[in-house]
Amino acid sequence: MRAITIPQPGGPDALVWAEVPDPEPGAGEVIVDVRASAVNRADLLQRQGHYPPPPGASAYPGLECSGVITVVGSEVAGWAVGQQVCALLAGGGYAERVAVPAEQLLPVPACDPVDAAALPEVACTVWSNLVMGARLGAGETLLVHGGGSGIGTFAIQLGTALGATVLTTAREAKHSRLRELGAAHTIDYREQDFVEEVRRVTDGRGADVILDIMGASYLGRNVSALATGGRLVTIGLQGGRTAELDLGALLTKRASIAATSLRSRPLAEKAKIVQGVRDEVWPLIEAGMIRPVVDRRLPMTEAAQAHRLVESNDHFGKVLLMRV
Repeated sequence: MRAITIPQPGGPDALVWAEVPDPEPGAGEVIVDVRASAVNRADLLQRQGHYPPPPGASAYPGLECSGVITVVGSEVAGWAVGQQVCALLAGGGYAERVAVPAEQLLPVPACDPVDAAALPEVACTVWSNLVMGARLGAGETLLVHGGGSGIGTFAIQLGTALGATVLTTAREAKHSRLRELGAAHTIDYREQDFVEEVRRVTDGRGADVILDIMGASYLGRNVSALATGGRLVTIGLQGGRTAELDLGALLTKRASIAATSLRSRPLAEKAKIVQGVRDEVWPLIEAGMIRPVVDRRLPMTEAAQAHRLVESNDHFGKVLLMRV
């Protein structure tokens, strides 16, 4: 088969479309003939040499895909050759075929089978953090940083579907589309102080849950923006990894901070998350309350251009790579 490889870490041009060995299914795995994959920030980090795949995972980038099952390995039940699926991956999505643990498969929901490639990674990330971790509930206020990203566009929709009031930060040019997805209030992070805006629209109370992609540069302000009993969940470090924290401010608010990643979790944990998404999130897609948000589709051979686009932050939602 052919796949996007990274012979040497570097810029987007480090991505090379090359012939590689076909994957073989292990016990409990299937082979998926990839129709499309999606670009995630983790792929950019892997390309730069900062985020190697976990032991045993494919060396090729790509943390999700959609496609068709072509081989079913031993010890696999409930899946058959010919089924259309999408999948959460530890790597290998930028390829013509990929081996997938059966526990990380999902049926294609009510959407275009190609666009289904935009769902597994964001759905599992957002669900595990907002619901399993932060216990976001109806009537609460959720602040989503980076609303125009793949994570952001999904989190806004899920938060709204769960009955939360969603606030989000993004460039002003993206605000109208974010409101269409359900955001009750949009904040231009380049021109406005998001702490002041959160306090203003919540009558000084603050946000019950904050989903953060920035890390260090937002840490102090995120704590300031939390409500009493608030929960801050950090899932990205675009603003750095080290910052000083005023524990007194956290203590006074009886607030909590969690930082999580998905890719390196054990299979059993991923399986639990995937099952929760299938049981609780997929029905929301079937009901039309959540949809995949796709900025554009590019051929997989143009992965370098897709990475440049994501690095520029000019996209809205997910950028897909289609098998050529």
